[in-house]
Amino acid sequence: MGFDSGSGYAVILITVIVIVIFGTITALFSRYKKCPSDKILVVYGKVGKVGDENRSSKCIHGGAAFIWPVIQHYEFLDLTPLSIEVNLQKALSKQNIRVDVPSRFTVGISTEPGVMQNAAERLLGLGLTEIQELSKDIIFGQLRLVIATMDIEEINTDRDKFLEAVSSNVETELKKIGLRLINVNVTDINDESGYIEALGKEAAAKAVNDAKKSVAEKDRDGAIGEAKARRDQRVQVAEADATAVEGENRSRITVANSEAEKREKAAEAERRASAAEKVQSAKALEEAYLAEEEAEISRARREKATKEADVLVHAEVEKKKLEIEAEAQAEEFRRIARGEADAIFAKMDAQARGTKEMLEKQAEGFQRLVEAAGGIPEKAVMMMIADRLPELVKIQVEAIKGINIDKVTVWDSMGGGKDGKPATANFLSGMMQSLPPLQDVFNSAGLDLPKYLLQSKEDDTAKKESKSQEMVENNEE
Repeated sequence: MGFDSGSGYAVILITVIVIVIFGTITALFSRYKKCPSDKILVVYGKVGKVGDENRSSKCIHGGAAFIWPVIQHYEFLDLTPLSIEVNLQKALSKQNIRVDVPSRFTVGISTEPGVMQNAAERLLGLGLTEIQELSKDIIFGQLRLVIATMDIEEINTDRDKFLEAVSSNVETELKKIGLRLINVNVTDINDESGYIEALGKEAAAKAVNDAKKSVAEKDRDGAIGEAKARRDQRVQVAEADATAVEGENRSRITVANSEAEKREKAAEAERRASAAEKVQSAKALEEAYLAEEEAEISRARREKATKEADVLVHAEVEKKKLEIEAEAQAEEFRRIARGEADAIFAKMDAQARGTKEMLEKQAEGFQRLVEAAGGIPEKAVMMMIADRLPELVKIQVEAIKGINIDKVTVWDSMGGGKDGKPATANFLSGMMQSLPPLQDVFNSAGLDLPKYLLQSKEDDTAKKESKSQEMVENNEE
């Protein structure tokens, strides 16, 4: 039972939701208004802004719009034309003559954007009768204004100019309230002084006089024409008789000439026939000769084309042969180039492998040398330099070995040198000291000379000085 009650509540809730949704959709659709073609939909309320000012309304013609509830409302303006009868009386013209101008104007609400907005602001809520009366007042004023600027003759005779002036002035004023002028029809124009009637009588009298004058001129022209016709008749009869006689004579001459021309033409025809036969024979021979000449030319052209074709075919074959040979040579060159490139690559690869192997062996030997030196790289380097020391000394000696001294002459006096030594001894000692000492050699390599070599440095210096002294003495002897 509880389950049934819960199901009933759910159904009721769903039904209520559906009804609310349906009602909302229906209300929204009812607020969507379509504008018929003969009306203007005016939406007013909160419709937006133009610049900093609020818009008074929004006009739609030939479309549709959604009308928001509460904040917006709408109305329609009818576009049905209004026919307004304007019986203007005693309007003062430019000549100060009062005239009556009965007329009929047809107006309607304009659909131009700016003018349509004016109609929404000034005509919304008014009936057709009220709009008609408002338009009538404007038309009366503008019609009087136009008549006051024109003469009676212009109003009466130049109706197009009058209607154009009335249309221009009236439509300008009607646009200010949202209307447009559709048509103007002026039925008749009268004046209280009879000026227009007098103009009409003057025109009628002038027309009657012109007609009478025209009739008299036509009678005169008729009498003159009749006399001329009789004269022409007599002249033409006489001319016809003379022409008849002359025609008979000419016909006889014509017959004689015709006979002569007939015989002459027969002879000419016979002569032409004979000449034509000869000409045709000559043309036939000429055409035969031309045909033979064309045949010879064609045969020569065929033989020439055959020979040219043989030469061209042979040249094409030779060209193809040369192209094939050139391609074969190019392929051979490419194959040789690839072989040479492979050989160079193999050579360079072998050299690289040898260098790598040598460096690896040297690195392995140096590693063992470091291990033999107790893991101290400096001692290992000293061992390598000590191993190369004889070779370094030999290189130093070789530096002055090649000096060729044929003769050395020394003028010296005893005790003339520094520290009580002869100058000759100092000279030889300087030559020996010009060689780079071992200490400098080690320093340039970033190493220190072993201590046992430093301890014997003074002994070596003394030995060198003693040896230099002996050389000096030997030279003096």
